Amino acid sequence: MHDLDTVQSILENKGGLLAVDKPSGVSSHTLVNWARKVFGIRKVGHTGTLDPLASGLLLLLVGRKYTKQQPKYLKQDKKYLVTAQLGITTDTYDAMGRRVSEKFWTEIEDITEKAISTALNSFQGESEQTVPAFSAVKRKGKKMYDLALSGELSTADLPKRTITILDITLISVSKDSSAQEFFVTFSVSCGSGTYVRSLVHDVGQLLGCGAIVKELRRTRIGSTQITDATVCPVLPKQYIIHKK
Repeated sequence: MHDLDTVQSILENKGGLLAVDKPSGVSSHTLVNWARKVFGIRKVGHTGTLDPLASGLLLLLVGRKYTKQQPKYLKQDKKYLVTAQLGITTDTYDAMGRRVSEKFWTEIEDITEKAISTALNSFQGESEQTVPAFSAVKRKGKKMYDLALSGELSTADLPKRTITILDITLISVSKDSSAQEFFVTFSVSCGSGTYVRSLVHDVGQLLGCGAIVKELRRTRIGSTQITDATVCPVLPKQYIIHKK
């Protein structure tokens, strides 16, 4: 584990490394701004963005001494707890996006746990992943999510990158025939640069039914665990993003 700091020690030393348990519905940038106000320090960064829908471990780098070390922290592998919903696709690959397609219950209810486990395991190791359209990666000098929102982004514009899945483990499968909902929960440890939303989308494509991220929680960055996070800031309601 890294030598983590407390709010008090960062105030005293004018810098430090702070582990935050980010709540769902809040952007990573919001927590950066929160830290700037709390510590009165402009130079604040983090060690890897969490989508607004996601919760969990976010390491805040407070002060120039720590933000200069950001590249080192960004390279560290990460672990997530993921709940995916089968039978649905959206433009963002998660529950916050515009629905693109939906399967009938009869088309997905017979998908077996073995088939799901096989699909997940097929991504173990190195593979090529397409960066999702709704991401902060830049194309044509603009962030891709801005291009996607304005309709300026085509599938051909989406870059690909090599990712590494270190471990992927199926935890549970939950079918609700009355609500006609199918959920899969799994854990994944992956190298830097991996988009879990794209991973879930690709698993859904492999199963032939589509899939989106319903819930996502980051539980580890390098050797720092979510249990090391000592701060969960209480934010004003205006900072909370509406969740579907």
